[in-house]
Amino acid sequence: MKVSVVGGSGYVGGELLRLLARHPAAELSQVTSDSMAGRPLSRAHPTLRKVSSLTFVPHAALGPADVTFVATPHGEAMARMPELLASGGTVIDLSADHRLRDPAQYPRYYHADHPHPELLSRAVPGIPEFYRDALRGASLIAVPGCIATAAILALKPLAAQGWIGPSPIVVDAKSGSSASGRDAGPAGLHAERSGVMRAYAPTGHRHTAEIEQEVGSPVALSCHGVEAVRGVLATAHVFLRQPVTEKDLWRTYRAAFGSEPFVRIVHESDGLYREPEPKILAGTNFCDIGFAVDASRGRVVTLSALDNLMKGAAGAAVQCFNLKAGVPETTGLDFLGLHPI
Repeated sequence: MKVSVVGGSGYVGGELLRLLARHPAAELSQVTSDSMAGRPLSRAHPTLRKVSSLTFVPHAALGPADVTFVATPHGEAMARMPELLASGGTVIDLSADHRLRDPAQYPRYYHADHPHPELLSRAVPGIPEFYRDALRGASLIAVPGCIATAAILALKPLAAQGWIGPSPIVVDAKSGSSASGRDAGPAGLHAERSGVMRAYAPTGHRHTAEIEQEVGSPVALSCHGVEAVRGVLATAHVFLRQPVTEKDLWRTYRAAFGSEPFVRIVHESDGLYREPEPKILAGTNFCDIGFAVDASRGRVVTLSALDNLMKGAAGAAVQCFNLKAGVPETTGLDFLGLHPI
């Protein structure tokens, strides 16, 4: 399939290009970036040296493709989406511009009205574990945010059981610096980022709306930046309607993810990696989910880890692409990670 990447100069764009450059079902035809137009892809992404001879082209030069991946900053794809869809191909949007079904949420979380609210109902969430059949026929796919993906995968099976009580789910998320993007500003400088455990969004983070939309319960989300380049660890505190045992959780998660290629249940009695750990997931498309039961407080704690640039962004997008292309879902996504690193 002929594929293009819009906004290919950022970290997510670079990860997409790394995955697509040697994907057996993808012919990479165009990569756009106004700021890098005319320069080789390797100027922004050194891992692509001797891999691709393509150069960046301006956004205005974009032509039609079977699948167009959009990796622009939030707010930039909204106005252009009708034009992109009119080309006749599938659009896989990795920005936040089509993640929320309710247009009233955009002024609240993104401080602007959505210019094409009629498109929101067409967008299928890019979570193959829950939307696989719909994704095969979708013309617009909205890949969730990295923190949202981690939390949704851990929490949605519990919601399906009716176990989640009326109290808000408390989610504490920690993420590496690449989640802020290539243009993170002063907060991303090494002198400012090194050694930090910084609460950058104690309340009001935009991924709150995505988690609530998929889980169907109120969520209290707090986000921290930590000294890592890649990785998300989302710890959720779920207060229950009824007592739940570890055996109940094992059965529920195995039923939800036992046949899923990229979700692993990690809850072991000993060893260094008894629960999910983002470090060992760098470069992989896995999401590892663990849990603990606090019977005295009527609480389950879930832990969900992933690489924010992979299962939290580009990897999930390519997984969706594989469904559209009719190839095995794991195609191009079989890297198992490195240890030690």
